[in-house]
Amino acid sequence: MKLLDSKESIKNGKIDYLGEVYMTIILLMVIYVAFIGLGLPDSLFGPAWPAIYKEFNIPVSFQAFVTMTVTFGTILSSILSSKIINKVGTRNVVVVSTGLTVLGLLGFYLSNVFWLLIISAIPLGIGAGAIDSALNNYVAIHYKQVHMNFLHCFYGIGVTLSPYIMSMALSTDNNWKKGYMIAFFIQLSICLILVLSMPFME
Repeated sequence: MKLLDSKESIKNGKIDYLGEVYMTIILLMVIYVAFIGLGLPDSLFGPAWPAIYKEFNIPVSFQAFVTMTVTFGTILSSILSSKIINKVGTRNVVVVSTGLTVLGLLGFYLSNVFWLLIISAIPLGIGAGAIDSALNNYVAIHYKQVHMNFLHCFYGIGVTLSPYIMSMALSTDNNWKKGYMIAFFIQLSICLILVLSMPFME
């Protein structure tokens, strides 16, 4: 009887171990997808700007106001990220920050005056900085160095994909907002995936 119990416990232990391995791999895939979402907004604005400044009838140099707003938001959230992560946890930071980037992309899509672009750039920058810091920290703690390298490869996929999305939008009817709309729905899907994976992230 004890021998049977011992065999059963070993079997259950193997099943539990395999389950943990599978969940670790699935969570890593979700994090990779999140980094595609991190890269997605970064290369949208540059290709869209020629159409944007002509539509709003503003100087070309006004691009700097938007890009610097995103940059300052990213720097600020990166500096504060360690305190925020320690207080509310990595998974909450990742989900909320991805939600902020979704909000920012939606704001760009809905903008009909220039100052709304600057307002929309605030959540975009803050969200991007927090996601970057939180997921880099999480992967560094829970995974190997090779996984960190792949993490930034997936960021590159997002950065490469976004100009292609914008070029398709501009080539059809020169509608830069359509590019942001497509990016918004992709980012929203990624955010929903992160919400569903929250129970598996420590």
